[in-house]
Amino acid sequence: MRISVLALDGVFDTGLSVTLDAFSAANKLSAAAMGGVPRFDVTLVGVRKRVRSAHGLAVPVQPVAPDAKPDWVIVPALLTLSAQELMESFERPDVAQAMARLLEWQAGGARVGASCVGTFILAEAGLLDHREATTNWALAPFFRQRYPHVQLNESRMLVPSDIGVTAGAAMGHLDLALWLIRSASPELASLVSRYLLADIRSSQAPYIIPNHLAQADPLIQRFEQWARKNLKSGFSLQDAAKALATSSRSLQRRCQEVLGKSPLAYFQDLRVEHAQSLLRSGKLDLERIAAEVGYGDGATLRSLLRQRLGRGVRELRADLL
Repeated sequence: MRISVLALDGVFDTGLSVTLDAFSAANKLSAAAMGGVPRFDVTLVGVRKRVRSAHGLAVPVQPVAPDAKPDWVIVPALLTLSAQELMESFERPDVAQAMARLLEWQAGGARVGASCVGTFILAEAGLLDHREATTNWALAPFFRQRYPHVQLNESRMLVPSDIGVTAGAAMGHLDLALWLIRSASPELASLVSRYLLADIRSSQAPYIIPNHLAQADPLIQRFEQWARKNLKSGFSLQDAAKALATSSRSLQRRCQEVLGKSPLAYFQDLRVEHAQSLLRSGKLDLERIAAEVGYGDGATLRSLLRQRLGRGVRELRADLL
């Protein structure tokens, strides 16, 4: 498999390194432990002759060859922490050149992959329109509003599509690399996972901080504050809208536009977050925790936790030890 890793100035050091390290480990293990030849021909390329990482380290890129025909092109994330920084990066000539090159490669049959903020490069180029995708959960509200034609689901860690694959925040770079290795050889991917003490995660949901998402919009922020005060008493759309001096329809529409979910779904996110916090304290049993987050019994809370986090109460308590 021929893979071009496209590095831009300000690339996220860890994301780039873990991507290269995963494929390097796969090649070495394929040759040594499995008696085969290296599976991946990885080339680190750039649209500029000189590229530096976010920490100022020189990245040894090769120039993009005009006749290059990779099977996959991977775009590691830029180290940007805000929507404003992302907007500024889109104005850079090297980013524009990279997007043009991605469109050429994809039109020529290459598949494309990106993790974290790298997914914004694919979306800005129009490659994700009318396709399912995921991204850095912390910037999901901005992504959703800027790219309304992308079917975003930031709770997922990996989302394959017909043009390639997108992965979630930060260490999602490793999940993406392992996914590609697994597509070539499940046995090799298992071996790499064991050597790196890592495995593909199916969801970002356990890592999402609802309060961070709410800060993307004033109305949602006020709704979040109201919801936290009313977790025990339960959810009422009409009561929430009245308290926020808006209509039920407006609140529903704004939640969908910013968060990609209904007010009730976000309210349940806050219940899950608070329940996890109470589980972490270890001071309350499940029935008491259920009452604290507005449920009449522990069974309902168990079901919600497993539905949202993919794990049961016993597994969650074990994770917190």
